[in-house]
Amino acid sequence: MKRDITVTAEPRELRGKNEARRLRVRGLAPGVLYGANKDAVAVAINPKEMRKILRTGHNTIFDLAIQGGESTPVMVVDWQNDPIKETLLHFDLKRIDLSKRITVKVPVHTKGEPKGVKLQGGLLEVVTREVEVECLPTDIPEQFTMDVAELMIGQNLRSSDIPLPESVRLVSSADQVIAHVVALKAEAEPTPAEGATPAATAEPEVIKKGKKEEEGAPAAEAKPKKK
Repeated sequence: MKRDITVTAEPRELRGKNEARRLRVRGLAPGVLYGANKDAVAVAINPKEMRKILRTGHNTIFDLAIQGGESTPVMVVDWQNDPIKETLLHFDLKRIDLSKRITVKVPVHTKGEPKGVKLQGGLLEVVTREVEVECLPTDIPEQFTMDVAELMIGQNLRSSDIPLPESVRLVSSADQVIAHVVALKAEAEPTPAEGATPAATAEPEVIKKGKKEEEGAPAAEAKPKKK
């Protein structure tokens, strides 16, 4: 989605960890701009400005104005955060040609409570949370929302059920399941057969053989002595 936002960036000549530290002291974050069959350009941007862009959505297209250089529509395609301080460490920007179709991933959300959950005691499982589509940069949907209220146990919604604008083409498989309602599986305890008594269903006692004779068994006949 194209937004009327312009972010100013500084070109940077040096690269490496030391340069990145110096930029962060100045309140800037290092990044790189590439794409559109042009040379890559190292830039530095206020991370607060980048945070604002990321909060509007990952497919947001905005204008980047490099001091003393080019001004072009761009999109954030990758970024790295500090795992402890959660500060922006680095980002990648891609030039966008507004006249050419591009492929992007769009989030998919569900709404409503399925009848299969309310009436049948089933469980809603969301299988896919984003789909890939192709469209012009200015036509990128912010998100897709699918109503799951009519789903019963065993029913599902697939990518082909997403209502797409005419200018948007589905790239993901049409058979890809977005969400379905499944039955809850309960483990049943084994029950004795009908008419059987506890004694009849008990495991048979294993009688071990030993040197001693079984209790109550007749003694063996003694062999006559030789004269």
